[in-house]
Amino acid sequence: MTFFLERLRNGRLVSYRPTPRTVALLEEGDRRIFSLGREPHRAELWTALWHAIPEERRLERARLARRLRFLGFGSVQDGMWISPHDREQEVVAVIDSLGVGGYAGVLVGRPAAGLDFAALASRAWDLDALDSRYRAFIDEFSSASTYAGADEHEAFRLRTRLVHVFRRFPALDPELPDELMHAPRFRAQAVALFHRLYTALAPPAQRHFDAVTSAP
Repeated sequence: MTFFLERLRNGRLVSYRPTPRTVALLEEGDRRIFSLGREPHRAELWTALWHAIPEERRLERARLARRLRFLGFGSVQDGMWISPHDREQEVVAVIDSLGVGGYAGVLVGRPAAGLDFAALASRAWDLDALDSRYRAFIDEFSSASTYAGADEHEAFRLRTRLVHVFRRFPALDPELPDELMHAPRFRAQAVALFHRLYTALAPPAQRHFDAVTSAP
């Protein structure tokens, strides 16, 4: 709890607010969710991270793995992660926050010409499974694409479910350029559906939220 919230006391009253670290994580999460698939990506610069974090610091090792997946990294082998983006600032900040700078290295550079990076990407990310997840997302929410907002409670429920399901994709999709992948073939359709529904459901969902949270 202390990681997510900080305690504030005003006389006998005690309240809580998000810590600066929590706010930063939420802002980064929003950025990743709402920017996913919006702009074409050429993957001119890649970030490679390798580490040899010892067993006695396995908690930090597990936290590093979670944060790297959140940033879209894929694991090539134990202790070796890659991303088709320049993630230097984000990764260095994570390493510093975990205190494992003495066990990790980061390199940003361009892939060598003539090498089969498509094969490397297939080892780092399960692109077929990602393709299936995008297709499942489309199947689940396509029937709601004509929603007219008649039921405000249902609009709130549906919009919450929409974000909950879609927010998993930034940790699964490295946003590789098309020439390096055969999948996900359904990403563009899923992204367009998400933004269309998220916007359309906003007014009735907000009305429901205001009605439920307003003072009696």
